[in-house]
Amino acid sequence: MTHPERFALAGVMGHPVLHSRSPRIHNHWFAKYGIAGTYVPLAIEPSGLEVALRALPGLGFAGCNLTIPHKEAALSILDEIDPLARRIGAVNCVIVRPDGSLLGRNYDAFGFLESIRERVPAMNFASAPALVLGAGGAARAIIAGLADQGCPQVIVVNRTLARAQALAGEFGGPVVARPWEEREALLPGTRLLVNTTSQGMHGQPALEIDLGGLPADAVVSDIVYVPLETPLLAQARQRGLIGVDGLGMLLHQARPAFRDWFGPMPEVTPELRQEIEATL
Repeated sequence: MTHPERFALAGVMGHPVLHSRSPRIHNHWFAKYGIAGTYVPLAIEPSGLEVALRALPGLGFAGCNLTIPHKEAALSILDEIDPLARRIGAVNCVIVRPDGSLLGRNYDAFGFLESIRERVPAMNFASAPALVLGAGGAARAIIAGLADQGCPQVIVVNRTLARAQALAGEFGGPVVARPWEEREALLPGTRLLVNTTSQGMHGQPALEIDLGGLPADAVVSDIVYVPLETPLLAQARQRGLIGVDGLGMLLHQARPAFRDWFGPMPEVTPELRQEIEATL
């Protein structure tokens, strides 16, 4: 057996970070592709982010993922920011380039779109309006992704209308804001409903919405993955609608990061999904 010249390294920076499933995902792919390396959780406090990022090249890291609370702060630290990450206003993937400089990208939009396509292969995002509940960081990535796919209208509904209006004003184009109170009245014309709020997450109250107005061919997505079936997805299933849980977004956003760092573009297999589901 030949020994590799270099041990492949990557990780995820966050605070806290030990709950992250990313090490299991990437280490699964290391084993699958026979790559000698490891992916580790890196507990980095906000005050230490710049030092930690700048240490990556010297430590031999190919890059890292970023999670809360570092995704926005990295914008002012990295040497170059991909245009999509700049639009979203956050970085979730850092790539160490051959000269030691750091490139920031955001693959959350990719992860979301691929999670929908995995469940609904014929999904045409340009066919009908989408309704996005929430106006936080995840919503920004999803809105950018939908707009880039030609979605004719992306309606953002948030409990604080001013925040949704600010987001719509920033993105422009097909993105419009509506009051939270109109969320059910907007359902009849919606092909894709996306919950980006924490409502329905373990320990949080369920999202208050009656899906009765949705068309029979509508898709309901909830980016929460603990639990896998939120009250929103349970209601969608009971009504015969297609539901997409949040685990797919997590799994798919990891794929291009692994490719950028190590070469192969990995797949999300049933075996990988089962392995991660077992940890939830």
